[in-house]
Amino acid sequence: LLEKMADVSLKEAALIVGVVAACYWNSLFCGFVFDDVSAILDNKDLHPSTPLKNLFQNDFWGTPMSEERSHKSYRPLTVLTFRLNYLFSELNAVSYHFLNLVFHVVVCIVFLKVCKLFLDNRSSLVASLLFAVHPIHTEAVTGVVGRAELLSSIFFLAAFLSYTKSKGPDNTIVWTPIAVTVFLVAVATLCKEQGITVVGICCVYEVFVAQGYTLPVLLDTAVQILRGKGSIPFSMLQTLLKLIVLMFSTLLLVVVRVQVIQSQLPVFTRFDNPAAVSPSPARQLTFNYLLPVNAWLLLNPSELCCDWTMGTIPLVESLLDVRNVATLTFFCFLGSLIVFSLRYPGDSSKTVLMALCLIVLPFIPASNLFFPVGFVVAERVLYVPSMGFCILVAHGWKKLSNKSVLRKISWVCLAAVLFTHALKTLHRNWDWESEYTLFMSALKVNKNNAKLWNNVGHALENEKNFERALQFFIQATQVQPDDIGAHMNVGRTYKNLNKTKEAEESYMIAKSLMPQIIPGKKYAARVAPNHLNVYINLANLIRANESRLEEADQLYRQAISMRPDFKQAYISRGELLLKMNKPLKAKEAYLRALELDRTNADLWYNLAIVYIELKDPTEALKNFNRALELNPTHKLALFNSALLMQESGDARLRPEAKQRLLHYVKEEPQDANGYFNLGMLAMDDKKDMEAEAWMKKAIRLQPNFRSALFNLALLYSQTAKELMALPILEDLLRYYPDHTKGLILKGDILMNQKKDIVGAKMCFEKILELDPNNVQGKHNLCVVYFEERDLIKAEKCLVETLALAPHEEYIQRHLNIVRSKIASLGATEESSLPADGTATAAAEEKKNSFQNLKEVKNEQKTTQTTVDNNKGHSKNKKRTEKNNMDKETPKKSTKEIKDIEKKRVAALKRLEEIERILNGE
Repeated sequence: LLEKMADVSLKEAALIVGVVAACYWNSLFCGFVFDDVSAILDNKDLHPSTPLKNLFQNDFWGTPMSEERSHKSYRPLTVLTFRLNYLFSELNAVSYHFLNLVFHVVVCIVFLKVCKLFLDNRSSLVASLLFAVHPIHTEAVTGVVGRAELLSSIFFLAAFLSYTKSKGPDNTIVWTPIAVTVFLVAVATLCKEQGITVVGICCVYEVFVAQGYTLPVLLDTAVQILRGKGSIPFSMLQTLLKLIVLMFSTLLLVVVRVQVIQSQLPVFTRFDNPAAVSPSPARQLTFNYLLPVNAWLLLNPSELCCDWTMGTIPLVESLLDVRNVATLTFFCFLGSLIVFSLRYPGDSSKTVLMALCLIVLPFIPASNLFFPVGFVVAERVLYVPSMGFCILVAHGWKKLSNKSVLRKISWVCLAAVLFTHALKTLHRNWDWESEYTLFMSALKVNKNNAKLWNNVGHALENEKNFERALQFFIQATQVQPDDIGAHMNVGRTYKNLNKTKEAEESYMIAKSLMPQIIPGKKYAARVAPNHLNVYINLANLIRANESRLEEADQLYRQAISMRPDFKQAYISRGELLLKMNKPLKAKEAYLRALELDRTNADLWYNLAIVYIELKDPTEALKNFNRALELNPTHKLALFNSALLMQESGDARLRPEAKQRLLHYVKEEPQDANGYFNLGMLAMDDKKDMEAEAWMKKAIRLQPNFRSALFNLALLYSQTAKELMALPILEDLLRYYPDHTKGLILKGDILMNQKKDIVGAKMCFEKILELDPNNVQGKHNLCVVYFEERDLIKAEKCLVETLALAPHEEYIQRHLNIVRSKIASLGATEESSLPADGTATAAAEEKKNSFQNLKEVKNEQKTTQTTVDNNKGHSKNKKRTEKNNMDKETPKKSTKEIKDIEKKRVAALKRLEEIERILNGE
């Protein structure tokens, strides 16, 4: 009979689908808000590159369960569904919201099936429709992280339905449904922790519904047995056996769950749940008062709020507080329902009892009565308890509608409730459209919660509206003056507004609110780990002042002394030590951080930068490779390891360097530096056409790219396309008029290709304006004077050049030749030279030592840090300085030295040719 009643017709299912779609269609237009940011956007466990095993090692937010900052919420199957969403649509919010909507439909249909076990068809449908439209569910359905509730509820109800089939003919035990129940309980628990409470509901169902006992019967039987006047009935023994199996299975699940959290409860602050750290009797009075608050939200969901922490509900600190009346009334009403359901036989009492079980048992983990949780009230945890509430309402409505006098009014009231609830749900969904709309709607309900003011500030901050964000952050500090996070937010916003003094003052206030170190007492047990970021943020601020680097280092060390496993402090300190030119100490800091987390690609990258500073490119490359093993798309590791391979001069490494740069430009297609370095690699490989294409692409992306412009001009000059180089050099000198190498190359081309002596002279004179001691420019100007047949001026010029470089033998020889010419020709006009026979020093370099003229991309590398400025999840990565192109490589390899020597010999041979020209041979 039960199975027949529990069947759901196609019309009923279609009606539920239609109602849910009508209430939640607009949820598809909402984004990722509030907790979705941590669970979806910042959670690496969603990415296909993350091993699946990580889902079973990390918490719901992607934090390893072993870490103290973990919330210990273990829901791997829910995260798996997020990962499937990511696989099909990455971070397109529509697919995530659509799947939530589908899961809500499934819950409503399965709930209808459960209702039919205790109510007639009409009342069951009423309960299911009320559940489908109840506004309290918007947080669970429209908020993506609410999927944990939805999934857990599906398996929760399925486990209960399976258990109802464990009673066979003649009260025999059917073990298969019990085994299925245990399995489904485990699955429900892996979706969300409250799934395990269905075992309690199964136990109550078995005793009071399946076996039909009432509390007086049980007490009477127990008394008779204790007096020795009777034995335990066989049916009761069977019931006990089933309950023992259920309880034993539950105990195993609890043991496993405790092992998973490593016997540690999560660390919450007094801001998350003020009552949890309050003394007696305030703690007990407040926690008990929260029960009628939750009941009122089910009864009248008119004022909903996404965050009930901090000062939302003031503490009940006295027995004389009027709110205790609400608590007393609630317990009286609940007690009367419990007495009715347990004392009297009949279908009505059984229905009330199961409704009460659905309300009370799933709510126990979130009630704060047995252990503290990280919130005061959370609407989404009422998702399952609301099922019991809906059954109670439907059962009461059935009683009223059966009375002819109240039949019409009961239908009118039901229609009004369903319509207003559906309308409220539809309207409430729009609140979840964005973080700004969500938190502004919450502030309308509650202005005493500093966290809400902070979160509106964060939403504005994300839109770069720092001035307005600052107003909300300041308001948060006024609402809760001892909120460390609020003062940190004010400091960070002042920093973004370039108000360094005000930022430092705010950080100092936040620092003063931190508890002092108590010898022998664990710091983390008294404050949230992310509050330690006040030291990091303050140090990062003051280290911009070169005279305060030691002070910044002291702050990092203070943070480490308060928490020796504070990984971020080691990372930031390592970066500072590099800035202080202490690479060995920086290495120690990064190695200590790696002891805490060997799977952090950024750390291996930072260590590679340290080895570069220590002039150990081999170890640097090994660490770059380790970073890329952990994160194959690590952009900075791809880029800088490719540069390191390129600068090594080892031709065998060039193909791998090219592959990494190609991977880099795929990840960063708008970064001209990647294409430039691909061009440099091609030049090294003598692939001139390929080099030209890469250089042009870099210039298209960044028209004022200094090194790309020069090296493209040099490439043209090197490949007998000097006239094509001239417009490139014009662009270069328009952006950078003081580019000495560009002026030298332009002067060379004008002198030797265009025969424009005047233009060449202007180039070399410009060089000497910028740098009067530039030997190359001055020597080339001397040759121009010789071309102009002004031997006296040429002689004077060469004398001055020789004074600048007395050890350059070729200048002395050229001076001797000019003096010889002056002496031999006397006052005659026979000092003419072939117009095409003179070559400037720039031409010598162009033909014999292009590699010396090349602007080598010599990166000034910085470490990459992951600084937690706010919530513990936002990354602030320092990019490498990519436009410092004119530095000479400080240390040459043996191969490079040999190459330079060969070029020097070639240059000397060319000088001999010039000397022959000057001698008129």
